[in-house]
Amino acid sequence: MNREELQRFLSLGEGQSLEFKTGVNPAAIGKVICAFLNSGGGYLVVGIADKGEVVGVPADQDIKRLEQTVTVGLVPGALVSFEEQILESKPVWVIEVPSGRDIPYSFRNEIFVREGERTGRADVETIRDMVMRRQVEPERWERRFSDANPDRDLDREEIAATARQAAAAHRGGLVAESPKNLLERLGLLKYGRLTNGGDVLFAVNPAVRHPQVRVRAVCYPGDKSDETYRDHKNFEGPLVQVLEQAFVFIQRNTPSRSRFRPAKLEREEQSLYPPEAIREGLVNAFAHRDYADFRGGIAVHIYPNRLEIWNSGTFLDGISPENLATGHISVLRNPDIAHVLYLRGMMEKLGRGCVMIRRSCEEQGLRPPEWRSDATGVTLTFFAMEVTTEVAMDVTMDVTMEVRTVLQALTGTMTRQELQDKLGLKNADHFRKHYLAPAVDGGFVAMTIPGKPKSRMQRYQVTEKGRRALAGEVENT
Repeated sequence: MNREELQRFLSLGEGQSLEFKTGVNPAAIGKVICAFLNSGGGYLVVGIADKGEVVGVPADQDIKRLEQTVTVGLVPGALVSFEEQILESKPVWVIEVPSGRDIPYSFRNEIFVREGERTGRADVETIRDMVMRRQVEPERWERRFSDANPDRDLDREEIAATARQAAAAHRGGLVAESPKNLLERLGLLKYGRLTNGGDVLFAVNPAVRHPQVRVRAVCYPGDKSDETYRDHKNFEGPLVQVLEQAFVFIQRNTPSRSRFRPAKLEREEQSLYPPEAIREGLVNAFAHRDYADFRGGIAVHIYPNRLEIWNSGTFLDGISPENLATGHISVLRNPDIAHVLYLRGMMEKLGRGCVMIRRSCEEQGLRPPEWRSDATGVTLTFFAMEVTTEVAMDVTMDVTMEVRTVLQALTGTMTRQELQDKLGLKNADHFRKHYLAPAVDGGFVAMTIPGKPKSRMQRYQVTEKGRRALAGEVENT
């Protein structure tokens, strides 16, 4: 939420979905958040007096500490966004609460609801009504049990990465514990069985059981989809890994723009589309797609003049292309999956992410992106800037310095560890993400056992494309 949007909110005054708090009182704030979860969502702004006067948050208060204190008290866990803004030179905190999908929610073992401008304890009849409504709703796909074997199929490094990133961001109150205990706390493992959500997020290869989770990415040389393509990949694996691979594919196949600005001799390089907007678009696709549609999935199509990100599933009730562009109280199709993305620092803005996408494109001088929904799914389209005499398109095959370093070091066939040691790199995650994965995804390096990426016998070798790159036929970025 930017300053103008926040000022507009304050002018509306308190109501069913908006409340002001003057001070930082975790107990009082937690009750309001719980009530919003149970009553359709809303916004809580801290540092604002009842009549809308900006008083600011005291300098000795920490928004991360408040977030951790409040979210630990919420049961079941929920994705709630905490954001600091500056208004009239004073810090204020904006807390965005989605419409809860797992009512009734409680805070410190009490259930609260919203009635107009007031937050109060839910009475017995209200609680009974919430429980009955929850029981008659069909069970979400992400909550159904998977056939995955928790002892055999889990990627424990992905689980550990979630705990590390959540701890670094002070989110969720997760601590170092066994993988199964952590999944139980996140509601992804119940009675010793993995849910579909847990399978998609943390299994080594959930596509074995759910083929619809694969992601197809294609780069076309022209403006139409046909059998001719410049690059093509199918990604499968734990959700976050696949998301990152899709992002790398887009970056690799997207032209950069080069320009000389007045009074500057240096050439400036800029991605054709804002990277932060692309990442947000992908996160939205993974979080909001309809996983229950076995014909569905996610598809990335890159054309010379546009980028399309498609996911199965139509807009949820209350969502339209118009309020996507202006912001809305978030409605989550897959709150368990979205919660893990939030814990890992990938999902911040809830209903404001689409606003950020639009603003980033406009700041870069691009035509505003468009969202459209039909019977098959939702498509987000980014539009490229037309080439003019001031803007030259510099299209490369993205041989980064890291990929070139890998190609120069790789002789014959080598294991991952041998290659990492030869490059003198100590951090295995950094080596895989920034060196080895781009080299493999770009087709410069191939696995000797492609059907089993994690085989202990796996080795790597330079491809013909990699040899051409070393010979100088492919330009460096």
